Amino acid sequence: MDAARHRLCANTIKGLAMDAVQAANSGHPGMPMGMADAATVLWTRFLKHDPADPNWPDRDRFVLSAGHGSMLLYSLLHLSGYDLSLDDLRQFRQLGSRTPGHPEVGHTAGVETTTGPLGQGFANGVGMAMAERMLRETFGSELCDHFIYGIVSDGDLMEGIATEAASLAGHLGLGRIVYLYDDNHISIDGPTELSFTEDVAAKFVAMGWHVQKVDGHDPEAVATAIAAARAEAGRPSLIAARTVIGHGSPSYQGTARTHGEALGADEVRRTKVALGLDPDVTFAVPKDALDAFREGAGPADHAAWRQRLSSSAKRDEWLAWTQPDWVRTLSSASWPRFEGKVATRKAFAACLKAVSAVAPWLVGGSADLTGSNGVAIGATALTPDRFAGARSVHWGVREHAMGGACNGIALHGGVRPYCATFLVFHDYHRPSVRLSALMGQPVLWIYSHDSVFLGEDGPTHQPIETLLALRAIPGMVVWRPADANETAASLRASLLHTTGPSAVVLTRQDLPVLPGADGIDLSAGAWLVRDVLAPSAVLVATGSEVSAALAAADLLQASDVRVRVVSMPSRERFLAADAATRNALLPVNLPRVTIEAATTKGWECVAGDGGLRIGIDRFGASAPAAQLAELFGLTPAAIADRVRGWLQA
Repeated sequence: MDAARHRLCANTIKGLAMDAVQAANSGHPGMPMGMADAATVLWTRFLKHDPADPNWPDRDRFVLSAGHGSMLLYSLLHLSGYDLSLDDLRQFRQLGSRTPGHPEVGHTAGVETTTGPLGQGFANGVGMAMAERMLRETFGSELCDHFIYGIVSDGDLMEGIATEAASLAGHLGLGRIVYLYDDNHISIDGPTELSFTEDVAAKFVAMGWHVQKVDGHDPEAVATAIAAARAEAGRPSLIAARTVIGHGSPSYQGTARTHGEALGADEVRRTKVALGLDPDVTFAVPKDALDAFREGAGPADHAAWRQRLSSSAKRDEWLAWTQPDWVRTLSSASWPRFEGKVATRKAFAACLKAVSAVAPWLVGGSADLTGSNGVAIGATALTPDRFAGARSVHWGVREHAMGGACNGIALHGGVRPYCATFLVFHDYHRPSVRLSALMGQPVLWIYSHDSVFLGEDGPTHQPIETLLALRAIPGMVVWRPADANETAASLRASLLHTTGPSAVVLTRQDLPVLPGADGIDLSAGAWLVRDVLAPSAVLVATGSEVSAALAAADLLQASDVRVRVVSMPSRERFLAADAATRNALLPVNLPRVTIEAATTKGWECVAGDGGLRIGIDRFGASAPAAQLAELFGLTPAAIADRVRGWLQA
C-alpha cells in the first residue's frame, strides 16, 4: 500500500473515532487515533479473516486488550466488511446498540473476546495461542495454522495478570502471539512516569519474548516488525510501537486529555482540517479507504481451508473436537463406582480421568495444586516441546493468568478447558471467572478444600464467604456435591452445560457415600435424600453437611421429631426449576432449615424469611476438623439441638 493510501485509511479511522465519541459525548478517542497507523498495517496486510463468516476456525484472532479503545475495533470491523454499519457506529455507547463502550463477544460480529478490565485480553490471547498450538500439533498445519494478534496498552502491562500470562507464554514458547504495545507514555492520571518506569522491553526479553521497538506511526517499520514477529516460531512477540495518543489533534495530542473524553466540536473540526478530512462531514468513509480494507479481507483463505478439511483424513476427528457431542461422549465413558468413604476431590479425579479417556479435547490443570485439587488424571503434561497429546497443564502459581487463559482457550474453540485451585483462592482469579459468565463460555472451574474442615491450615485457607461470591455471579452454576456419586453427576451436568461456566466445589476430607445417590438425576439441582411421614421440617444441606444433616435427622427421630432431608448441590439449578419441582422437594408449608459450613447470607432464597439458617458467619480457626465442627455447631448433635429448639420456639 502506498503512503497516501495508508494515510487515508488511518485518518479515516481517526475521523470515525472522533465522531463516534463526540456524538456519544463519552468514550476514548486517544487510543484509536494513536494506534490507527499500526492497526491499518495489521488489518490490510497481515490479518487472515473472512467478514462473511467471522467464526471460521482457522482465522487469525485479533484481541483488543485495551478495550477502552473500542472505536478502533468497530472502525476496523466496519471498514473490513463485517456486519457493522455506519448507523451502528453512530449509535456508539447507546442502549441496545451493537457498539457498546467496551467490545463484547457474541454481541458484535468480529469481536473475539470481551475486554475492558485491563490485562484480561492479554491473558485471553495466551489461551488462544495455547489452543491453536494444541490443534496444530494434533491435526497439522493444513487444518490449523493461524496467529493471535493483539493491541495492548500501558494499563494492560501494569496489571498483574499480564505479567503472569506473559511469563507462561514465554515459558511455553507460544510463537503465534504477536502483540502490538501502544507505547504512548500516557495513562489516565497523566504521564506513565508517574508510576510506570520499568524497562518493559527488558522485562519481556527476560520472560522469553521476542521484542522489537518501532515508530508506531511509520507503517513500513510496523510492517517489517510484524513480519519479523511472525517468523519467530519459538517465542511470543511484543512490538513496542512508540505512538502519540490522540495523534493528529493540534491541541491535545500526546496528553491525557484525549484518553477518556470527547475532544469537543471545535477540536474535532481543527483535527479534521489538520488530517485533510472534510470538517463538515461526520462518519465519512472514502471509497478508497473502504476498498483498501476490503481488499485485505476476503474468503480466499477460508475457502482453501474448507477444501483442505473436506479432503483431510482427519476430518471426522477434527469435527469431534470442534463440535463435540457431549451426551454421546459422556455415555461412552467408563464411570467409576464408589462405596465406603471417599473425599469428593478424589472422586472427582476418578470421574475426570474416565471422561478424559473419551474426550481428548478436554484439557486443563491446576495452579500448582494438581494432586490436592482432584485433577491428577495421569495424563501427559503439556510442555514447551509437546502440545500434541498433552492433556494436563501445569499453570504454576498463576491463578489470575490461569483463569484468563482458560477463557481464551474456550473462546478459541476446539479445546474445552478446566482449571483448579483451592476455593479460598477463587478471589485471585475472580475477574476471569466473572468474565467467563459474562461471555457465556463453558469453562469448568474446580475448587477443592471447600470449607473450614480442611482444618489446621487455619482461617487464611478456610473459605467462608466464597460460595456466596461465586453464586452471586449471574450465569454461573455452582455445584457442591455431598458424596462421590453426586460428584459424578455434578461433572456430567457441568460438561453438558455449554452456554456458560460451571464451578464444582470439593472436599478435602472423606465423606460417606449416600444411599440412593448412584446415578442420581440432578437436573433440578437438588434431590430428596430422606423422607418421612408427617415431617415437622425439611433440612436442606450441601456438600459435607448433608451427611451431618442425615445424622442429625436420626437424633431428631429418636426424640420423635421427624424431618426430611434434601441435598442441594446446586442452588442455581434448584431456583431455576419450575415451581412444581421446587414445591415437591420443599413443600411451601413445611419449615425449612439450611445447613452449610459457610456464611448463612444468601440462603434466605431457600429458607425463607422465617427459616433457620445454620452456618458460619465469622472467619475460621486453626484446629483439627472435628474440633472445628464442635466450635461452629456443625456436629449432628449440635444441628439436632438447634433444630429442636427452633421448632419448639
